[in-house]
Amino acid sequence: MTTPAPPIRVLLVDDHAMLRAGFRTILDTQPDITVVGEAATGAEALTQASALHPDVITMDVQMPDMDGIEATRRIIADPAIAAAIAIVTTFDRDDYLYQALDAGASGFLLKNAGAEDLISAVRALAAGDGMLAPEVTRRVLARFAHVPAPEAAPASAPIVSPAAPVVLADPLTDREAEVLMLLADARSNAEIASALFIGEATVKTHVSRVLQKLGARDRVQAVVLAHRMGLA
Repeated sequence: MTTPAPPIRVLLVDDHAMLRAGFRTILDTQPDITVVGEAATGAEALTQASALHPDVITMDVQMPDMDGIEATRRIIADPAIAAAIAIVTTFDRDDYLYQALDAGASGFLLKNAGAEDLISAVRALAAGDGMLAPEVTRRVLARFAHVPAPEAAPASAPIVSPAAPVVLADPLTDREAEVLMLLADARSNAEIASALFIGEATVKTHVSRVLQKLGARDRVQAVVLAHRMGLA
């Protein structure tokens, strides 16, 4: 008999108790997801993430003590915490979006998203994939593909990593480059398999190798790098 996989452990971070309760209700109804803790501030998020070791953290941006962007940056920088972070915010603001991804977030959702979007995001991040709200995907790609040089950027420009040339110690094979281009086109594994006439298991292997060679955390970061490399 196959042993069932342990449920995805989720930490909810938001300064509104009612919203956390709503998220908990949605997620705890899923047999493969369990909410292991809550935090109302960025500082509490650091403490809870270190103590509870969640797989996924949903992170608000505007909170007391420490905002969600800084909390994300500190959690991602801690090698003892292996959580993937999804920013979930009311505000569809470019500066939040870019700074969140630059801090290491793997997902970005708006609070008006449906319950299924939240559940899908948690599952995607737990599986090592990224998850962006559809309405912000094109803005992400455009921004990270064409970030102005620091001296040319206006003072109000959001803080993001410069679009430096990507040099790989272990270059992508032709097939891996094809897979990366299709990832950058927001194709699923099934769609990539169909486009390249290969099996989905083979696609998964190629995607894993692409992420490893790029040093990318997930598909979102891989797509950013694909645009910087001129492959998309």
